[in-house]
Amino acid sequence: MRITRVLSAALLAVGLAAGPAVADSSPSPSASEDGGAPTRAGTSFRTATELEQGQRATAGGSTGDYLYWSFPADVGQRPDVTATVKLPASHAAQTWGIDVYDGLRRRQSCQYGAATRTAAPGASSVELACVLRTVRAWAEPWANDPLPGTYYIRLTVLNLSAADLGQPVSAEVRADSEDIGGSAAVDGSLAKPLVPGIAVQSESGDGDKKAAVLSSFGSDDGWSSGWWTDRWVWTAVGGVLAALAGIGGYALTRGSGRPSRVPPDA
Repeated sequence: MRITRVLSAALLAVGLAAGPAVADSSPSPSASEDGGAPTRAGTSFRTATELEQGQRATAGGSTGDYLYWSFPADVGQRPDVTATVKLPASHAAQTWGIDVYDGLRRRQSCQYGAATRTAAPGASSVELACVLRTVRAWAEPWANDPLPGTYYIRLTVLNLSAADLGQPVSAEVRADSEDIGGSAAVDGSLAKPLVPGIAVQSESGDGDKKAAVLSSFGSDDGWSSGWWTDRWVWTAVGGVLAALAGIGGYALTRGSGRPSRVPPDA
C-alpha cells in the first residue's frame, strides 16, 4: 500500500508538470482573415508585402509578373503555404509555381504539397501548396535547414504561351503553421532571427526618408528561440518514471521478512 501511495503521488506530480507543456503546444488561434488583410503583392524581395500567419492575402496582376509576400515563422513551427490563382476565362495550358525562401533568401524545399501545377486550357483556377520542414533553432553554417525569421513567398507562372502573356489574373495566398513542439528541438539557438533590418531606405513623395518594409516582424511579441522547450519537461518526466521504476523493483525483490538464522555447525 505504501508503494501504491508513492506511485500515485508521483504520477500526479508528473501530470501537473506536463500540463503546461501540453497547453503550450496547442495551436494558437489564427489571425482574422478580415481585419487588415493585404490586398496587394510586392514585385521583389525588398518590396514583399508583409503577411501574418492566418491571414489570407489577395492581389491582382498579370501573367508573367512575380508576386512576393513575406511572413514570420518561429522555432518549432512547420509553415504551410497555400495559393490559389484565378485565371482568365480563355487561355491555353499554363504552369504555375510557388517558391518559399528564408531570411537569407535560400530556397526552402517543400516537405510535401504540389508547389507546381499545370492548369488545363480554359481552367478557372489552379491551386498550389507547399509545406516546409520544421523551423529549427540552430543549424550548421553549411546546412540549408529552415531557421526562425522572415520567409518569402514567390508566386509566378513558369510556362505559358506567348498569346497569354500579360493577361490579368488574381491570386489568394495564405500562410499557416503547425506547432511541432519539443520533438524538433535542438541544442543551440541563433543570436537573432533572420529578419531583414533597415538595410535600404526609400524616399516618400515629400522627400522624407522612410524605413524599408520587413523590419517589424517579432518586434512586439518577441521570438521564442532559446534554451527552453517542452522537451525539458518530458525529460524530467522520464527521469521521475525511471526512478519510480527502480524503487518499485527494489521493493519487490528485497523480500518482506528478515533473513532466517542459520543454525551453527554441530
